[in-house]
Amino acid sequence: MRILVYCWKAYNQTDIIAALRRRGHIVDTFEAELGNFEKDDSFERIFVEKLSGNNMAVSVYDAVFSVNYFPIISDLCGQFAGLKYICWTCDSPLSTMYHQSIFNEWNYIFIFDRFCYMTFKELGANVYYLPLAAAVGRAESVIAEAEKEHGKCRDAKDYEGSYQNSGGRGKREDCRYRYDVSFVGSMYRKNSYDEIKDKLPDYVRGYFDALMKLQMEIYGENYIDGMLTADIIEELNRHFKIEKSERSFSDISLIFSTTVLGFKIAQLERYKLLGELSKYFDVNVFTDDENAEFILAHNRGPVRYWDESPIVFAESKINLNFTIRNIRSGIPLRVWDILAAGGFCITNFQPELVMYFKNGEDLVWFEDETDLVKKVRYYLTHEDERKRIALNGQKKVRELHSYDERLKMMESAIDISE
Repeated sequence: MRILVYCWKAYNQTDIIAALRRRGHIVDTFEAELGNFEKDDSFERIFVEKLSGNNMAVSVYDAVFSVNYFPIISDLCGQFAGLKYICWTCDSPLSTMYHQSIFNEWNYIFIFDRFCYMTFKELGANVYYLPLAAAVGRAESVIAEAEKEHGKCRDAKDYEGSYQNSGGRGKREDCRYRYDVSFVGSMYRKNSYDEIKDKLPDYVRGYFDALMKLQMEIYGENYIDGMLTADIIEELNRHFKIEKSERSFSDISLIFSTTVLGFKIAQLERYKLLGELSKYFDVNVFTDDENAEFILAHNRGPVRYWDESPIVFAESKINLNFTIRNIRSGIPLRVWDILAAGGFCITNFQPELVMYFKNGEDLVWFEDETDLVKKVRYYLTHEDERKRIALNGQKKVRELHSYDERLKMMESAIDISE
């Protein structure tokens, strides 16, 4: 197939493009600023020109692909007979999917979160379930290049000595780790809830504070949706305005529970868990928020996704994953990335983990804060077991969960090949 990929800041789009090309597809890329997900005259003009070449009636491509769903792209694809719009989500839920364009018959929407998939399947949209993937080859290449460049041991406690004492012949496995416990991700220091909370009545703010505290204590279940009662929604409508078009069927409950409360809960939860762990262990946080302050944990600043995060995952004894609560059942990209790099992963429980991994064999999941501290302590002191689990996790994603394997599933669903 000849495929045009719309590129934005999605972390995994380069891995997807590489896999498409490995599978024999002809891939071109397209980048343009998109100011409005539904209607943008400038974007529309440039995009249609790219699709059609010199013939405005016929597309030179068989399909358009994007990471996440864009209503404007779906609608524009409908101008060309036989042109498919294929997308694969990496965020959930997407407010852009609560739009009438999802019912366009040329859509092929692949959703990584099974709960979200079932929601849109029941609505009648042409959706498919497809979990995210691991780029083992890329991660290994990045790590190997880093080792070649540095040419020395990577143990923070003896960064120079061990390698020199071995005469430069030491194995990486003998002196591998720079960090005990690491987390790579956003701390959500800037979030919508903090911007509006002072405008809310005291009782509403108190209600949300209690609700978020309750939700933070429970993994695997969502309490927020059922707690946004009619009177609370009515109060929100007075203080929180959303702009949406006539074709959008999102509502204030969806927007507030995800982009407002969801991000705030993630902020509170990550600070709380990292703070608790740092009382007992050496904790390192790699985040784009360089101003994030921790009492004991170390803020290491941002790392580039493509060529730096795999090194952090490989050089950390324990890598943490805290899934944002907006992702109801799915496995976030961070888990796949950790395993791809051969890192040991401890993650909060997500319902879909049991579909693909075994707890204590491929990775480890925790049930609550106490369980997290207990398991971090255990695996820091049981190195052989920790290394075995990390090796099993990488082996499993290499064999079963590569981007090439996912694209085979995608091609089968759409009934396409080269």
